[in-house]
Amino acid sequence: MKILVGYKRVVDYNVRIQVKPDGSGVVTEGVKLSPNPFDDIALEEALRLREKGVATDVVVATIGPADCQAHLRNGLAMGANRAIHVVTTQAVQPLTAARTLLKLIEKEQPDIVILGKQAIDDDCNQTGQMLAALWNRPQATFASKVEINGSAARVTREVDAGLEVIDVDLPAVITTDLRLNEPRFIKLPDIMKAKSKPLETIPLESLAVESGDHLKTTAYAAPAKRSKGVMVKDVAELVALLKTKGLV
Repeated sequence: MKILVGYKRVVDYNVRIQVKPDGSGVVTEGVKLSPNPFDDIALEEALRLREKGVATDVVVATIGPADCQAHLRNGLAMGANRAIHVVTTQAVQPLTAARTLLKLIEKEQPDIVILGKQAIDDDCNQTGQMLAALWNRPQATFASKVEINGSAARVTREVDAGLEVIDVDLPAVITTDLRLNEPRFIKLPDIMKAKSKPLETIPLESLAVESGDHLKTTAYAAPAKRSKGVMVKDVAELVALLKTKGLV
């Protein structure tokens, strides 16, 4: 069994995001870039399935500029067998990403595709669902537990009402939630081994992917600063202040 894992690079979650002075985007120069946390969980789950003997080949794939190779080496150091780098200098939106991953699926023929449920840079939570629709295969999103039984997967999903357990036939797309697992710590010997693992580069243009980037961002702005809190003596004063602000 082969597992394909989407592995996106994002601004590290510990970095305080700064908007460029001209409002054209966020500052990425000189800031720490790391794997999307949900994608680390996706890769960890794929590796655990391989360790259980369910899978034999784990492939990580990313879409991004040339310097994403260091990011892919991180996935190889975690334990992935191979990496695929779809090279593009442009940021891609979810539909384009899903169409690109579909091309990789046609090439690799994986039994399972595991993605993080969303990326922390855009929080779209769309790529996995779009990929399943394009691939015409089942999807199991927000997974907090995954069990593989032959040609089917039993997935426990985190939903608004609690937990939902579903069975899906393979091949299928699974997206991971936070409580699925805790990604492993990468050791120095694994980092050294990753340097010799296969990493394939493919220009995005060579895949003939139809662009799905239909949204245009006109400007970025930092969130408004929170106003200072006000202490009130009683409920009557609170209601009066809310009426003054037009909130009630």
